Amino acid sequence: MVIRKATADDFPEVLKMINEFASFQRTPGKVTISLEQMLQDQAVFNCLIAETPTKEIIGFATYFYTYFSWSGKGLYLDDLYVKNEFRNQLVGTRFLKALAKLAADEHCKKMRWQVSKWNEPAIEFYKKMGAVIDETEINCDLYL
Repeated sequence: MVIRKATADDFPEVLKMINEFASFQRTPGKVTISLEQMLQDQAVFNCLIAETPTKEIIGFATYFYTYFSWSGKGLYLDDLYVKNEFRNQLVGTRFLKALAKLAADEHCKKMRWQVSKWNEPAIEFYKKMGAVIDETEINCDLYL
């Protein structure tokens, strides 16, 4: 398996997995992104994919660089998804290690992401990877 940056040719499969992930998250109606928008936004759409030796894309991780007023430059992991049949095969571990390397190479002070409170397997995985789970903050979205 290889973790690599997604290209525009990968976007249709990434979009399919975004929709799969939204269904897994029990929020399929929240996806509004389109292939056209992904192509239009590719200058700011940072995405890694996991690919098998047969070139099957089995997961993705989207991220962006940000600045935290309390700590400085950071990498925000927006979504990490691995197809069900490839879970528990270290794909998530490989994604997090690749993202941590990107963050370190860019002199980030930390990485941040969210996890659903009901997703106990993911919470346990993140804890094993050394993440600190903060249960204090609540997400706020303002749609434009």
